[in-house]
Amino acid sequence: MQIDGYVQALREDLARVAAVGDESTARAAELLSLALESAVGRRLLEALGEAALELNGQLEDGRVEVRFSGTDPELVYVPDEETAPAVEQADEAFTARITLRLPESLKTRLDAAAALHGMSVNTWLVQVLQRTLEQRPSTPGGASRRRLTGYGRS
Repeated sequence: MQIDGYVQALREDLARVAAVGDESTARAAELLSLALESAVGRRLLEALGEAALELNGQLEDGRVEVRFSGTDPELVYVPDEETAPAVEQADEAFTARITLRLPESLKTRLDAAAALHGMSVNTWLVQVLQRTLEQRPSTPGGASRRRLTGYGRS
């Protein structure tokens, strides 16, 4: 999904409405559209995040994630993984504690990621850590022989 196309369409809509007025109205509309361009894009991304949350509440299995390909967002359906690790986690009480100091910007991103999945930060972090450790078994010396793979396109 290309957010830039929607932002450009809004700029054109504003220009058409301003064309009803005089030249100074058209110039004011052009300046306003330039000033609001990044804010409109940000609001559209927020709307996509909220849409993903609403869809997640309606799905029985899996979730919808907002991912980025370059600067363009995509809504992606991600099926649930096996429930065995969750059952295993339920059997073990949360008794161990750690103190973790984070930059405020990272804390904000963690809060958003947990909220996107409808979980507390603690629960989300525990699940991410469990999946990470299960997917990457350690080898002698602590080095992994597996490639690190991920999602992304240019």
